Amino acid sequence: MSEQPDIIYTKVDEAPQLASGSFLPIIQAFTQVAGVNVGSMDISLAGRIISQFPERLNPEQQQPDDLALLGELVLDPNANIIKLPNISASNPQIAAAVEELRSRGYNLPDYPEDPKNDEEKAIKAKFDKVKGSAVNPVLRQGNSDRRAAVAVKNYAKSNPHKMGKWSKDSKTDIATMSGEDFCSNEKSVTISDAMAGNGKIEFVGADGSAKVLKDKVPLEVDDVVDATKMNAKALREFMKKAKEEAKNRGVLLSLHMKATMMKVSDPIIFGHGVTTYFEDVFTKHADTFKKLGVNANNGLGDVYSKIKDLPEAQQNEIKADIDACVKAGPDLAMVDSDKGITNLHVPSDIIIDASLAAAIRTSGKMWGPDGKEHDTLAMVPDSSYAGIYQAAIDFCRDNGEFDPTTMGTVPNVGLMAKKAEEYGSHDKTFKATGKGTIRLLDGAGQVLHELDVEEGDIFRACTVKDIAIKDWVKL
Repeated sequence: MSEQPDIIYTKVDEAPQLASGSFLPIIQAFTQVAGVNVGSMDISLAGRIISQFPERLNPEQQQPDDLALLGELVLDPNANIIKLPNISASNPQIAAAVEELRSRGYNLPDYPEDPKNDEEKAIKAKFDKVKGSAVNPVLRQGNSDRRAAVAVKNYAKSNPHKMGKWSKDSKTDIATMSGEDFCSNEKSVTISDAMAGNGKIEFVGADGSAKVLKDKVPLEVDDVVDATKMNAKALREFMKKAKEEAKNRGVLLSLHMKATMMKVSDPIIFGHGVTTYFEDVFTKHADTFKKLGVNANNGLGDVYSKIKDLPEAQQNEIKADIDACVKAGPDLAMVDSDKGITNLHVPSDIIIDASLAAAIRTSGKMWGPDGKEHDTLAMVPDSSYAGIYQAAIDFCRDNGEFDPTTMGTVPNVGLMAKKAEEYGSHDKTFKATGKGTIRLLDGAGQVLHELDVEEGDIFRACTVKDIAIKDWVKL
């Protein structure tokens, strides 16, 4: 842009773009009278992808990395940026976006999930910059203050949204891990003068050999540094038990997480959900799936997509085995009953803060494969935030549905400034490659956190800046 607008309005994706894009000319019609210039910058998934590969595109197809430019602007106190809802893309969404852009003449590479050489590693690194929760950690340099204005609250009370009727006989509940999850294993320390500097994360194998996983973890005085792990065996045992419980109760089985924002850890957890429910399929066809490059972390949809090139008889055999698992197990909650899209098809289809809130508003029910609403056993693997949903379910079961015309609100004031908490965990999250320990060393080379791991366990660390905490408390 030759001249920076007074206010920057962001271009986003799909339905939010239809609404916000059509509203922009109305805003501009009002602001131009006052001499205020409202411009736009592109943070859509397509725009983010295009910006990463200028060397592969014609000059007229190229566009700047607006997200990076906005990342610099948010550090300027005079900047005014209206950040609108954007896609936090999963791997299947990345692939779909690339396919659509190619159909429009953009010479873009495939996303290499398992890069084999330096070129593919470089391509993957570019895609990973725009994948998952790529926007919020860059633009949200401040904490999140989502307290609604009184006028907005009053409007909501005067125009209440629909609430489904709750029954005291509702069988809906939350299933969560009782231990060996992120919540139960979390450790925390505040950085002192002696600890400050560049730390690192390393894996130490059972044979004593050490491998650096991340060689530069900046640690400043008064930073709060956490580390934790989720045990893969305990996770799978929990999921198998929940599957059996859902079948015995006669309710739907559903999985709720945030695989887009937690773009490293949660897709792995989602993959375990897929392979525990369809365990017989993944065991029987393991060799075929390996040859095809099937990735359970991308959901059941990846199986259907990858087997399309197999002989028809082999496709039908795999599909029949999938159907047999569905018939033997509890019914799965559906994203789209008419199209047969299950809760386990695509990791980005179920986002916990939307999916469980919607279920609680709908009598505690989700859609089943028959196109009707049913009670569900909702798997929330990590117990950190499972309790709040169970409390809401218990309240509605005992007292009936909430009344939007009289109920109060719980303001959301989120600690997220300067990549706090999960916003800064992506580059410090690792899947253990074997039995041993993963440890976080401080600037002096001393062990801050050390966690015993087995192959497949998920290690996650994050930092929170002192200034972010103080601002959050002040809010």
